[in-house]
Amino acid sequence: MPGYERYKEIAPQIRNSVKSGRINVNWAEDGKSLEYSFDGKKYNFNIKKKNAEIIGEGEREESPMVRYRRMMSGRPARGRQYTSVDSPDKSLKAVYRKGNVFILENESKKELQITKEGSLEKRIKFGNATWVYGEELRQRTAMWWSPDSKKLAFYSFDLRNVKDYYLQYKQTEFLDSMDIEPYTKVGAVNPVVGIMIYDLDTKKTIEVDVRDGKEFTDEVVGHYIYDIEWSPDGTELLFHRTNRKQNIMEWAAANPETGKSRVVVREEWLPSYTTNSPEFQFLEDKSRFIWQSERTGFKNYYLYNLSGELLATLSNNDFETAGIKKIDEEKGFLYYMARSGDNHMKEQLHRVKLDGSDDVRLTDPAFHHTVDISPDGKYFIDVAQTHDTPPFTTLMDTKGRQVSQLVESDMTKFEQLGLKKVEAFTFTSVDGKTELHGLIHFPSNFDPNKKYPVLVSNYGGPETNEFRETFRTPNSLTEYGFLIVSVDGRNVGGKGKATMDTIYGELGYAEMDDFAEGVKSLFDRPYVDKDRIGIFGTSFGGTTSAMCLLRFPEVFKAAVANSGVMDWRNYDNIYTERYMNLLDENLEGYELTSVQKYAENLVGKLMIFYGTQDNNVHPSNSLQLIKALQDEGKSFEVQVGPDKGHTAVNRERMMEFFIQNLVLED
Repeated sequence: MPGYERYKEIAPQIRNSVKSGRINVNWAEDGKSLEYSFDGKKYNFNIKKKNAEIIGEGEREESPMVRYRRMMSGRPARGRQYTSVDSPDKSLKAVYRKGNVFILENESKKELQITKEGSLEKRIKFGNATWVYGEELRQRTAMWWSPDSKKLAFYSFDLRNVKDYYLQYKQTEFLDSMDIEPYTKVGAVNPVVGIMIYDLDTKKTIEVDVRDGKEFTDEVVGHYIYDIEWSPDGTELLFHRTNRKQNIMEWAAANPETGKSRVVVREEWLPSYTTNSPEFQFLEDKSRFIWQSERTGFKNYYLYNLSGELLATLSNNDFETAGIKKIDEEKGFLYYMARSGDNHMKEQLHRVKLDGSDDVRLTDPAFHHTVDISPDGKYFIDVAQTHDTPPFTTLMDTKGRQVSQLVESDMTKFEQLGLKKVEAFTFTSVDGKTELHGLIHFPSNFDPNKKYPVLVSNYGGPETNEFRETFRTPNSLTEYGFLIVSVDGRNVGGKGKATMDTIYGELGYAEMDDFAEGVKSLFDRPYVDKDRIGIFGTSFGGTTSAMCLLRFPEVFKAAVANSGVMDWRNYDNIYTERYMNLLDENLEGYELTSVQKYAENLVGKLMIFYGTQDNNVHPSNSLQLIKALQDEGKSFEVQVGPDKGHTAVNRERMMEFFIQNLVLED
């Protein structure tokens, strides 16, 4: 393949070409000093003396993949829940087994069966959730001990009206097998979900009234129940509940003795959907808490108590808040991140009083910041960077003044390799008013007097960001002789509800208009070969790739679509209906966004990839598109991952496809 030898030579060196000036610190408990590792050495920095002293060998920083594997170690498989949970005092263990809940005494090994009605054959289970609850609502556990270890809350699921999805496994082996999963697709019947609480003292089980006495219907708030936890003092069980459309969400509290529930905070966003799991954090008294809400159209912070009383509006910005960093109750301050920089991807540290007054930005808006505040609240570590400015770490005081610059990035190898910094660009959405961003990556031997084929790398899902203000080395695929481009659409996260609402009901369609517009905005650059544009992506990115190729043949000439949803009626309803509305209320939208509807438009070259064991985006998605293309008499390529799950095609096969169709063939 042309460019392959250069790719093999340069690509392995790109990742480590920058010695990053981003450090992680360990603060002393008194906040007067801190420790960090850099360039193979470990330092102790004394704030008063402004002096860094070498105290040993530096700790080796984990690679992102090692860090991810460590984080995932011991966790349940994707979409699943833990089957056992230890009590806080470690004396007991709650165990899920074949649809029922058991309590095991850790010392004596005595076992008590809490539920007996559960039966996988009868499709009723306790202490476990469905796959989509784990995948879309991030429910990794389905049993919750009270703080005093005397009560156990657990899920109940009635699956009798839920249809199963059958997925063939181990097709490369002598005998295959079948995975059977209760899986509610768009428009189908959901499981009836509830919460039970067992009291170890009374030996009684009560059912929580999660729906205020109402029947389980699509409209009722309590269709989905999730984010379950005990209040800090153990007197109530807290949970989130939404209706099926997910445009009303309530944070509720249940009495564990009676099961009666009450609403603490209610959120509504009837134009589209609410945030399912808003950020919140308790104060020291464990009664008051800070709650993030989008009720103004932007994420802001509010101070509540568990009685549901709004005590203060802490922020009222026309930009998004982005994370609580510290609550200093002694001094009466909240420190939080917000997207108040030069653009929505440059997060800044703010400080505001706990009555909502005197909001102050403490960082330079020209950079994106990651901060770590000292235990005494007097200082913070500031890692500043942009897409083309490598990270540097500074010690600041909480009045926003620099105390000392600690570490800068070393770009020596980056420059020796001739690597080019990633460039940001802006363009206007097809709506004629929304400013959007993109990034372009260049090969190390880039010559502005030559024309280059372009590969667009886009995920494209809702509330995601292709453009970011964190420094990144160029995509290694550029070394094949390509420009790599990523663009945001109105699906972008961080710009507020009004932007996101413009794609509601047209997921996978409206934002594609912007992706094409972003690519076309580069056509006036002399080094961009507008006749050789490819696009690739996985999962939602596979949807993006196929849809862009079929809807915009004048822009895209080739695409690799990996594991993509090709019709939203194929996907789980928790995710899809959130962005697309219910099927009977938006059939036109579902028809509009179906990829196979555009099969007749295929002009360019298409490779479809799917894994035969994909239990997330089922193989039927790719197979339906394949059939639609065959029915239209179209020629295309297919790569299959036998016994593979939700993943992408081999990169070398992908580049072989793009080189064949964008470089070797005119």
